[in-house]
Amino acid sequence: VDTAAVIASGVLEVPVRRPPMVTIIPTGNELVEPGGQIAHGNIIEYNSRLLAGMAAEWGAIPVRHAIVPDSLQEIAAAVTEAVSVSDVVIVNAGSSAGSHDFTVHVIDKLGEVLAHGVRIKPGKPVVLGIVKETPVLGIPGYPVSAALDMELFAQPVICALQGQVAASRPRVRVKISRKIPSSLGSEEFVRVKIGRIGGRLVAAPIQRGAGALMSLARADGMLRIAAASEGVREEEEVDIELLKDLEDVENTIIVVGSHDICLDILGSELRRRFPGLSLSSAHVGSMGGLMALKRGEAHLAGIHLLDEETGEYNSSYLKRYLPGRNIALVNMSFREQGLMVAAGNPKKIRGVGDLCRDDIIFVNRQRGAGTRILLDYQLKQAGIEPALIAGYEREEFTHMAVAADVLDGVADAGMGILAAARALGLDFIPVTTERYDLAIPEAYMDLPRIKALLLVLRSGSFKDKVHSLGGYDTSHTGEILV
Repeated sequence: VDTAAVIASGVLEVPVRRPPMVTIIPTGNELVEPGGQIAHGNIIEYNSRLLAGMAAEWGAIPVRHAIVPDSLQEIAAAVTEAVSVSDVVIVNAGSSAGSHDFTVHVIDKLGEVLAHGVRIKPGKPVVLGIVKETPVLGIPGYPVSAALDMELFAQPVICALQGQVAASRPRVRVKISRKIPSSLGSEEFVRVKIGRIGGRLVAAPIQRGAGALMSLARADGMLRIAAASEGVREEEEVDIELLKDLEDVENTIIVVGSHDICLDILGSELRRRFPGLSLSSAHVGSMGGLMALKRGEAHLAGIHLLDEETGEYNSSYLKRYLPGRNIALVNMSFREQGLMVAAGNPKKIRGVGDLCRDDIIFVNRQRGAGTRILLDYQLKQAGIEPALIAGYEREEFTHMAVAADVLDGVADAGMGILAAARALGLDFIPVTTERYDLAIPEAYMDLPRIKALLLVLRSGSFKDKVHSLGGYDTSHTGEILV
């Protein structure tokens, strides 16, 4: 419409601003190009693609430099070349104060360092400088830090070069589902998942940490915690910056509770069959899932809670913790639980009875997790005190995290599902077959999105994909058991 109005006014030429060129220089001896040969200690270089995509969204022309090793001279040469042809230069990694962090020294040598470190979390060790009148930013290598610093410090510069102001995001009022502690002195940026439950928007924090790449992909919104605050209380109402369209958030199904790989498959299949819907899962253990249902913070909970007295799963816990509530138990699968050990089982572990050996280090699941309740039951049956197990207090929140600890040699054994062991090439010692259910309040069973979820759950395509993982029985999948 602006073009039409200009022409209608008889103006055929107007001055314009050219798109700014942004050069991104990835640095690090450990980096390997995508598709390259990966050795122990290597990292696939992906940050430059992340930062380039962000720059392109803001109207810039991103130029990716080849990987530069950790060398003061080589980084200085790359920056010198880049500032001669670029409007903004981003040096990725090496912005901290370690012996191999050269970015600040390069900027100081070639130009002027305006700031090294800001009071934010993550992203604190950012470097802001000028070289030959060109803004040069040193951005940390951790992906969450890199993305946040790019947005906070590079976006305003890129927009200003185009005569624009960086667009602000829409904000919504949400209830925080669980306490989010924060340290005083730094403004903290926490990514969250959001869903509408019972007429109100509820937000739950995603895994925090500068290296949690998937938190960038999964997030629906951003919570900013002021530097003078010690965090956000459970059930407190706060404003959230939306990272996705509100319509997408409205069509999200929130599942809280025990982790299972099947939930990831269910989410993928749901998105494939019903592109407008998505499944968001938070892994806080089976008991955490029931408490989320009790507080009205989830549409459903994934649970596998063994009643030690009856040997049955889940039903008694619903009666105990959600009395008077009409909750449907929909079976997702029966699955094999056991001990995950290193390939070849070098410690010759045969069962839970070996966990108290002096040469065995164990890794556990968090309190309230169904897998931990199962382990405690098995230890009680074997007459073993948990205090005798080295590593019993070490906790992880997912089966894959436990498997990764075993793979990395941090632990010799951990309780988990067969599918997680197979995924990382570990040996598996079967302990029992358990029932994993989805607890769904009957008030939600008639929601169109829940009906769509159940349709996918009962589909042959979903069951086939679950079978391919190994260790699952889907003969009762989708049945309402209570």
